[in-house]
Amino acid sequence: MAGRTPETRERVVNGANGFLALGLILVAGIGGLALFLVGVSRADDASGPLVATIAGGVLVVAAVVCGYGLTPVNPGESRVLQLLGRYTGTIRTDGLRWVNPFTRRRRVSTRIRNHETDVAKVNDADGSPIEIAAVVVWRVEDTAKAMFAVDSFERFVAIQTETAVRHIANNYPYDAHGDGELSLRDNAEEITEKLSVEIAERVASAGVKVIESRFTHLAYAPEIANAMLRRQQAGAVVAARQRIVDGAVGMVETALERLTENQVVDLDDERKAAMVSNLLVVLCGDHDAQPVVNAGTLYQ
Repeated sequence: MAGRTPETRERVVNGANGFLALGLILVAGIGGLALFLVGVSRADDASGPLVATIAGGVLVVAAVVCGYGLTPVNPGESRVLQLLGRYTGTIRTDGLRWVNPFTRRRRVSTRIRNHETDVAKVNDADGSPIEIAAVVVWRVEDTAKAMFAVDSFERFVAIQTETAVRHIANNYPYDAHGDGELSLRDNAEEITEKLSVEIAERVASAGVKVIESRFTHLAYAPEIANAMLRRQQAGAVVAARQRIVDGAVGMVETALERLTENQVVDLDDERKAAMVSNLLVVLCGDHDAQPVVNAGTLYQ
């Protein structure tokens, strides 16, 4: 079995102080130019001017070559260094730095970024079509992985985020059908935490750290939105009716107990049933009760 290729990880290098290097380069360049001009002006003399000319030219060329090693690093950025195709390190210190002039230096932003997915139509755990979109906040943590582990870490984050959002939407219903069941609409905080964990696992190979994620759009698909709205309204009506009935039964029990305790009136079972029926109609009805004045006895 062939050995596994070692994973490239970020190695921080500082480079030399760019301002000090710039000063030395200017001194070498000016000194070389001066030697070159002196040698050219005394070309008719002995071999001394020739040596000065050559030395001056070498210094100027060396100063120009070394000047290519000056590397400005902006705040919130890093520079990934490659020498002859091999990763040699990452500069994270901002300011003017000097590195090997023959290295390739690639900018990688380490600032915090946002990525918002497009609105996607997926099926929830119940098979109902819903529309969902999310935003993820992330930044590059390992520049070596970001540059060498994937083709484009920004596109990689976008694709993996959309995949994670679809997977989360498929695992949970839009509305909960029982106590303790998580749903996309009622438990957004808990589910977005799970979404952040899943995205972080998917993009870790690209050296990306996920800071947080949030749903930005969540709704039923238009073709079933009206039907689901009616179902929600029906559920609300049933819940309201149940609460009304519970309250009415409690009020009737209290009324019968107080009438019995205070001996206001002695009711037999038939009259109690009639009283309970009348009270429930009054308390649970949709419309105001129409009072009927009984001008006779209790049993008429």
